[in-house]
Amino acid sequence: MKVEIRADYVLIKGYVNAVERDSRLLPSPKGTFVEQVRAGTWQRAISENEDIALLLNHDWTRKLGSTKENLKLKEDNIGLYAEAKIYDADVIQKARNNELRGWSFGFVPQKQSWGKTDNDVDRRYLDDVKLNEVSIIDKSMLPCYSGTSIEARAEGDIYIETRSIEDNIEVIEQEQRSQEESEQDKKIKLMRLELEI
Repeated sequence: MKVEIRADYVLIKGYVNAVERDSRLLPSPKGTFVEQVRAGTWQRAISENEDIALLLNHDWTRKLGSTKENLKLKEDNIGLYAEAKIYDADVIQKARNNELRGWSFGFVPQKQSWGKTDNDVDRRYLDDVKLNEVSIIDKSMLPCYSGTSIEARAEGDIYIETRSIEDNIEVIEQEQRSQEESEQDKKIKLMRLELEI
């Protein structure tokens, strides 16, 4: 995750999930398993939900925006990539204090299949999901594939699952960014001069 701190907002970029890779062991009532999101799953999920929320720590009372506002989501050959421009003062302060830990997502599985790993561990493949939200995780949560929460409805239980993983955080203050851009400009000018000679 890359965090760029500006005067009145933070720009947060990075991968929320990598496709075609096993997760860490996940707990379930039936035992542990690993999980892979199939390529194309995120693209479908994004195209089927035009208003995916951006939250802090999966907390719907801490909505920071959405794909209709300040969140861009896309799937590329690595996985689900997110870019968010956040104006929330609390999140800006958490970024300054190096308290942000990574990305997370909340989803409902729509289509899945099962297999086994080489070590005979159950492996769930997510082929289709409903992506409800993407969250920024701070130090108050443990971002290492947290568990499952249940939302009860009249017709039965609907499982809304959340996944998160700790990330390497790169924080860039605005002054530092300006200095880096200035040095890059100098290098470009020097390269142009060398080409002219």
